[in-house]
Amino acid sequence: MRSDALESIVTMLRTTAAGRGDQEMTLAEWRDGYAALGAFLPSAEGVAVTPVDAGSVRAEWIAVPGGAAGATIVYLHGGGYCIGGLDTHRPMLTHLARAADARVLAVDYRLAPEHPYPAALDDAVDAYRWVLAGGVSPARTVIAGDSAGGGLTVATLVALRDGGVPLPALGVCLSPWADLTQSGSTISSRKDVDPMVRADDLDRWANFYRGDFEAGRPSISPIFADLHGLPPLHVEVGTDEVLLDDARRLVDRARSHDVRVTLVEAEDMVHVWHFFAGAVPEADEGIERVGATVRDAVGS
Repeated sequence: MRSDALESIVTMLRTTAAGRGDQEMTLAEWRDGYAALGAFLPSAEGVAVTPVDAGSVRAEWIAVPGGAAGATIVYLHGGGYCIGGLDTHRPMLTHLARAADARVLAVDYRLAPEHPYPAALDDAVDAYRWVLAGGVSPARTVIAGDSAGGGLTVATLVALRDGGVPLPALGVCLSPWADLTQSGSTISSRKDVDPMVRADDLDRWANFYRGDFEAGRPSISPIFADLHGLPPLHVEVGTDEVLLDDARRLVDRARSHDVRVTLVEAEDMVHVWHFFAGAVPEADEGIERVGATVRDAVGS
């Protein structure tokens, strides 16, 4: 059973969706709404945010001043490759920095449709390379992301492997969108349960992002990629998500390619419930669990 705090957010989301009906939101409305949701959430106390140019990519460091910072997390935000950014995810990432005893590099990769594939992937690869060029050990580094950023995490790991770049200690995928063809069974079976993600919106964002390429291209939909040689993956997904099957199939694919994977299926949880850290107890628990996983992976 969901907490009262999370249930209130779910009710708000359902009420907003019911008010919209079948009316399609513009991209500007989506971006403004997501930014407003992020602004509503509390940041962790005592965490510093420092803007930085990560090579060619706009980013910011999020860390506790004077903290141990045993790990460096390169974080790729969600938002269907079309919305979201530093402002939307900053509150959640302040909590993650504390929970993981890490410094987090939030990557503001370019968004579609203004910048379709492979812009986001190129930016993610460049940001990771920039971190290593600064002297950070791959063994102390994690790539993580939620939703589209969760799929992008896997696509980035594959691109790094293929490019001969030393891989991080761990990949973390929160409610990953790993199949932009929308072929997972829960796209339809959870459509009346998921309060946050609609198949029609996924189709629209997928078309914006893929540009002139097929949605099933492995570097767009990494569920179809060769995952051999990737580092361990930690995947979390809620049972009320339309993307539940994306996570399950990604895990099965990785295991079939001899990748070590841990999967958390959280009962009654919604898409990227971790986003509500500081306001929802289930989100705080999820962030603490991810933080412990990161600490274990880098040996801190």
